[in-house]
Order: sequence, then structure tokens, then C-alpha cells
Amino acid sequence: MSKIVHTDCCPICGSNSLQKEFSAVDRLVSKETFDVWHCAHCGFKFTQDAPDESEIGRYYESADYVSHSDAKKGLMNKLYHVARNMMLTAKAGHVTRATGLRQGWLLDIGSGTGYFAHRMTEWGWNVRAIEKNTKARQFAKDYFGLKSDGEEAYATLQDKSFDCITLWHVLEHLQQLNIMGDKFYRWLKDDGALLIAVPNNGSADAKYYAADWAAWDVPRHLWHFTPVTMKLFAEKHGFKVIKTIPMPLDGFYVSMLTEQRLGHKLSFLRGFWRGCCAWVNSWGHKERSSSLIYVLKKV
Repeated sequence: MSKIVHTDCCPICGSNSLQKEFSAVDRLVSKETFDVWHCAHCGFKFTQDAPDESEIGRYYESADYVSHSDAKKGLMNKLYHVARNMMLTAKAGHVTRATGLRQGWLLDIGSGTGYFAHRMTEWGWNVRAIEKNTKARQFAKDYFGLKSDGEEAYATLQDKSFDCITLWHVLEHLQQLNIMGDKFYRWLKDDGALLIAVPNNGSADAKYYAADWAAWDVPRHLWHFTPVTMKLFAEKHGFKVIKTIPMPLDGFYVSMLTEQRLGHKLSFLRGFWRGCCAWVNSWGHKERSSSLIYVLKKV
């Protein structure tokens, strides 16, 4: 029997008023169907009965899971690399502005193949990179000479030792959501900054594609945030969201990926057009952006 994680109460507000909202298909690996539920009290969404930590690994075993494989074959993977390279400097800039520092100590959780961690070392930061996937860690070592650690390294981290903690599209994957939220608070210096990037299921593209939206990415994505529920998560763990930053390229990428996974003809053009629509829809309305970076500070 498969080992699953069943959620009986909302991880954000603790309510047991939970309801199934829809079913979504894992179009990347297994073709299995998973249910997305929501909390009737606070609106937080999550993947119900997702595989537990001992079994979730096989759902990442795809050459197209580019954050682990660094694959460049195919149009979508090439576009991912272009977007990532464009965003590396922007992300580094967000760190320096959020902390007010040009150099410091940074913890990058879910560092993947090491591109961002490497960029920050180039900028003079002391970086501790943690990545659970062995192949991704090996790539970072071979390609950048970057030493990244597995999750066992969490036990070695000291309280108030980092000026910045970053999670770039990682929080939605963490099984122990609230345990990690408490650890972020402990590890961060009192004047430090926590930067979290996650998909926004309140976005224009999410509403258009509904259950087919690629950024649901079940069962790999366990938790599904909006600006409202991220604010609640932050407050639960002693933080305050002080800034929200749109990630405009994500709407294009996610829309094109959705069209491709649905097998639609002219998926690139259809997705690009939908990405344009989502981008225009988010003008002046950050809460409608496909993905958002949240800058958190301790209260």
C-alpha cells in the first residue's frame, strides 16, 4: 500500500472545515490523478493524500524536471533556461535590497543545480546551499564547484546565523511546512530577510486553466498559496510580508507548459498569447501575477 499524507486540519489556520475542490492530473510523470482541497475558513489550498516523504521521490524522476536535471532538450526546457538566466541577477538584487547588504550569510534551500547559489558566491556572499536531490547536488559540484548539502544538514544550522534565507519555488514542495516555518525564524538573524517565491493560484492564468494549470504540479506541489494565505503563513511563524514582487516571465512559461502538457496544437503560440493576457491582467494588480516573490521580515 502506498504511504500517503492525509491532512485533517488546515496547516495555516487549524480549521477542520476542509473540502475537496477539484482533481488534477500529474501530466509530467505518473499520469495519476490527485485531489486539491481547500480550507473553507481561510481559503488555503493543498494536495490531499499526496505521497509521503519515502515515496514522493519517484514523482520527480523525469528528464523534463529541469530544476533537478538541468535538461536543455526541447523548447520548454530551453525557455526555462533563458528565463532562469534572466532572473538570476534580478533575484540577487532582491536579496541585496531586502537585507541592505552587499555581502553576508545566505541559506539557499532547495538549491537545485546550483545556479542561484553560485551567482551569490560570485557577488561575494557566503552561501550555504541545501538540496535533497543527489543528482542535482552532483551537477552543482561538477559544473560550479559548489558544495551543497542534503537535508541532514538542517541539524547543523545555528540559530540567528543567516542574513537571508531564500526558497525559489521550494516552499510548495516541503512536506513539513510548519516545522520548517519555525526553523526559518530560528535560523534567520533578527534583522534578516526571508525571500519566498511560489506560484499564485489566484492568478489570471490559474483561473483561466483551472484544474489543468501546470503550476498545480501535483503531487510535487503540496501547498498552493495566494497573497492572502502567504500572509497568514508568515504571521503564523512570526513574520510579516513587507513586500510582494511579481515574476512576470512565469505567466508565459506556465501557460506555454500548460498548453504543451494538454497536447494542444501550436502550444507555444497559444501559451504565449495566454501569457500576454495574464501579464496585461496583472498590470497594477500584483495579486493576479502567476508567481510572486514574498519578502518577509521578523515581527
